[in-house]
Amino acid sequence: MRIKNLFSLEGKVAVVTGASKGIGEAMARGMAEFGAKVVISSRKQESVEEVAEQFKSDGLEATGIACHVADADQREHLIQKTVEKYGGVDILINNAGTNPYFGPIENMPMSAYQKTMDINLNAPMELSRLAFPHMKAAGGGSVIHISSIEGLHASAGFAAYNLSKAGLVMLAQNQAAEWGKDNVRVNVICPGLVKTKLSRMLWENEDNQKAFTKNIPLRRMAMPDEMSGLAVFLASGASSYMTGSVLVNDGGILHAPVMTAS
Repeated sequence: MRIKNLFSLEGKVAVVTGASKGIGEAMARGMAEFGAKVVISSRKQESVEEVAEQFKSDGLEATGIACHVADADQREHLIQKTVEKYGGVDILINNAGTNPYFGPIENMPMSAYQKTMDINLNAPMELSRLAFPHMKAAGGGSVIHISSIEGLHASAGFAAYNLSKAGLVMLAQNQAAEWGKDNVRVNVICPGLVKTKLSRMLWENEDNQKAFTKNIPLRRMAMPDEMSGLAVFLASGASSYMTGSVLVNDGGILHAPVMTAS
């Protein structure tokens, strides 16, 4: 069973931001189902407690700790309370994200730009910094940044979002270069179109959904659970020699677009 056991997360402590729904909830469940003690984090305490109770009813170990990731005090509180509860942090998944503005670059309010950067890029950098000493002390750990294929190519109307997600890729690669000596691995997952609240404008209207999915080789959007396997892999010993990697999970659209209507 030596290969199967590489995927085990028994005894590990995982913190997942933006975990009250969507991709974050799915990844948190993946961590828990493979044995980790999971901290469910999002802005509202009632929301994270609800998800944690759902996990517990399924026999999984979880606790809810609210955190608005753009707030420095709340970031420190999240890591501090996790260490108090479980004794450390082995896995950090920076999933929380936002996209408050869609439109031309020249009309983009600086307030929307700054909010996007604070949540999508600055918060993961700071949470990683806070978690790093605990991972180092434990002999290693895994940080997973949730970027997007929008951070790997240009697309009209998404300037701030794309910039923040591109920044996550370089953040991960710099962290990987510096933290590898301490066995702290940092990798990136870049999802494509996933059916979540954040992407609702792209799929809520049936015509929009058809327009966006017709050029995806798999001819459909992803569901949140389809992102969780990669998170388990990157969090576990199965990826013990991977750091600074960027894993694309987009149904094939980024590198093999299909332009036919069939």
